[in-house]
Amino acid sequence: MKKRQDGTDVLLESIIKGIFEKQGKDVLKIDLRKLDNRIADYFIVCHGSSVSQVDAICDSVEDTVIRGAGEKPLHVEGLENCFWVLLDFGNVVVHIFQEEYRNFYNLESLWADASMEAVRDKIS
Repeated sequence: MKKRQDGTDVLLESIIKGIFEKQGKDVLKIDLRKLDNRIADYFIVCHGSSVSQVDAICDSVEDTVIRGAGEKPLHVEGLENCFWVLLDFGNVVVHIFQEEYRNFYNLESLWADASMEAVRDKIS
């Protein structure tokens, strides 16, 4: 019998699919559910190599999530410069960086107590 997916699983799959459609790099899923003072259940972190790629990844994630999960982000920040764009879907927050800004802010280290999983493109 096939396991039924809940809304969060569908949302996560849609987000990740949208990232890989525009060749987002080093995709990391951070599971924050076991942390007491979390602001979301999951963070998805990735980067692109240019302003235009970061912008394209953002558009792809939004479009894929609308089609796949029927949701829109509650809040979007950072589209003015596309150095670090945040897409807030409530229980899942997506961080899309340019590589140099991802390295500088090192967001992953701030949540080192959380469970982290590198996500690979199923096509690769």
